[in-house]
Amino acid sequence: MTEAQPTPADKDQFAILSEADRERAQSHVLMHGDSFAVFDPHGDVVPAPGGEHGLYHRGTRFLSRFELRIGGHRPVLLSSSVSDDTVTFGADLTNPDSVHDDRVVVSRGVLHTFRARVVWNGGWTECIRVTNYGLERLDAPLRLAFDADYADVFEVRGLRRGARGQRLPDIGGGDILMRYRGLDGVERRTRIRCSRPADEVGDGWLLFHATLEPHASIDVEITIDCELRDGAAREVRPYSDSVAQRRRQAAAEIQSCTVLSSSHAFNRWVQRSAADLRMMIVETPYGPYPYAGIPWFSTPFGRDGLITAFELLWAAPVVARGVLGFLAETQATAVDDAQDAQPGKILHEMRDGEMAALGEIPFGRYYGSADATPLFVMLADAYYRRTGDLPFIERLWPHVLAALAWMTDYGDLDGDGFIEYARRTPSGLAQQGWKDSWDSIFHADGALAEPPIAVCEIQGYAFAAWQGAANLAAARGDAAQGAEWRRRAALVQSRFEEMFWCDDLGTYALALDAGKRPCRVRSSNPGHGLFSGIASETRARRVVESLVASASFTGWGIRTVAAGAARYNPMSYHDGSVWPHDNAIAAAGLGRYGFTAEASRICGAMFDLSSAVELHRLPELICGFHRRASEAPTLYPVACAPQAWAAGAVYLLLQACLGLTIEAIPKRVTFARAVLPEEIEWLRIVNLAVGTATVDLLLTRQAADVGITVLRRDGDVEVVAVT
Repeated sequence: MTEAQPTPADKDQFAILSEADRERAQSHVLMHGDSFAVFDPHGDVVPAPGGEHGLYHRGTRFLSRFELRIGGHRPVLLSSSVSDDTVTFGADLTNPDSVHDDRVVVSRGVLHTFRARVVWNGGWTECIRVTNYGLERLDAPLRLAFDADYADVFEVRGLRRGARGQRLPDIGGGDILMRYRGLDGVERRTRIRCSRPADEVGDGWLLFHATLEPHASIDVEITIDCELRDGAAREVRPYSDSVAQRRRQAAAEIQSCTVLSSSHAFNRWVQRSAADLRMMIVETPYGPYPYAGIPWFSTPFGRDGLITAFELLWAAPVVARGVLGFLAETQATAVDDAQDAQPGKILHEMRDGEMAALGEIPFGRYYGSADATPLFVMLADAYYRRTGDLPFIERLWPHVLAALAWMTDYGDLDGDGFIEYARRTPSGLAQQGWKDSWDSIFHADGALAEPPIAVCEIQGYAFAAWQGAANLAAARGDAAQGAEWRRRAALVQSRFEEMFWCDDLGTYALALDAGKRPCRVRSSNPGHGLFSGIASETRARRVVESLVASASFTGWGIRTVAAGAARYNPMSYHDGSVWPHDNAIAAAGLGRYGFTAEASRICGAMFDLSSAVELHRLPELICGFHRRASEAPTLYPVACAPQAWAAGAVYLLLQACLGLTIEAIPKRVTFARAVLPEEIEWLRIVNLAVGTATVDLLLTRQAADVGITVLRRDGDVEVVAVT
């Protein structure tokens, strides 16, 4: 996922993350609500040209420097990590040798510095403790250097602005207050408060004198607030209280079933994914919504929220409810070419920040995705089948109808039944499917497809949307309308088979261009066609064979574009890389058509990837090089990690292997041709909700299949195994 991937003529205007030539140093991230922080393993925010370190709030960097020195030296890193629940960061540091006149006057390892940090919505609180483990009294002054550049996140990513606002003089006193008045007229302020007064205050630095007896310590707590308007400062909470409050919030945010297996590594993957999702899912007035990714996409994206909700639907349907509610509220109601908006269209992304407010970027509310609208209807149906929540569907119904109207009135530009796209603003997205790089849709000879473009997977989403709308109409008692929408779905499917199938490739075309010429390129997109159900039963096997063939399957997952394609590049963003969410969707498609063994192979590749990357955290994407024995995957240097739909992938992959469907109305849990990944001997699913009932299940590997045992059943629910 990206924004405004440019055509070549746009490249001077938009500097794109996926084309950046800088490498990201190892960083840690914390997030809560509309705030996130990126910093190095020491805990420092280090200013660097093109660097992304900082404390961000609502699209602006409120802290661009925060560096700790003890006794004039940068401490030596012993270790650092983010807690398993992603609430806190901790770092253990020590002193280097201190040399005077060629003589070591303080030996390395005498002073211990512990830094602990928690980010909350609007700032962070940090505790710094320095302890003297030496035998003599030591001077250990603490110096903190700080600054704030108030860069918009798009400036941090490289976009050059013709003019900026005014950095106002800092205000000293009890608090340090850095200030900036943007061209949008908003004053943004960074307030720094300390638990003890600094002994010296300079321009951009604080100094705390400390003379420590043996085994004595000094503690300083620092609170940093991001403020957007005048008013009373936030009440300062001690670090321990801030952590306790965040952990209470994290525990209450998302309720889901628990998954536990015989594999410690698999459990770590699930636990990391769950913790990252809790961190990135933000409570809105309409329910929980997963922000897309850190650092560049920490904001609502329509497509990303919808796909993440699909991934989590069987385990945590409340996320789908929140996503649907939020996107219904932000659905477009008028034509606005600058925003690529038309009535009924579902949001692509929503941004805060100075540049969005000024219209310097079109993404304040931007609607340039052609897939989010059918995905919205598709998810509404899937949510109803999972929960039976008809009252919510009734409230959502006007928005479903508006989305369907968009599909016919605006999405189908020439009336042929397909959803096509062509951007309506030069600053918008040239490509409006999930592969939204400017060069991602092309013909066999490498020539770019001319818009309007009908991308493969979006037709599948449209097919599923018409079918889903028919299901919902029937549930509401309108069988006649449902029958009409089923006829429309059948027409889309028939036209899709006729226009997209490439028999010599053994798969569906990537897209149709403006002249309805197929882009005859093997890609991962047909995996989404399996997920939506648009692919015919007779051709599904050939699509599966194409996806798991060596040209597509690297050993770490399925490539976005198969090796040998004209624009294939394993180091590109969308033309040969491997994306976990893309693989999870493809695996779910394989499972839908009964190919659970092949789905398990994809799950195994993602499991291996999770074991090979830091924190078991699947990144946004990796490079698409073929897997080499005893070597780690080749990472994509500027991939977001964590990324919501990468974190959610494990749930959809597991569902695909198990052939798992949950139906609330008949109160049934079905496992069809269930397969356990070969690393797992047994799997427990605890507190799985089906309507008002809950059930605990044990799945065990057997010689030819998977055994399913009901450990606990509370309420009326049927568990079915289909072989």
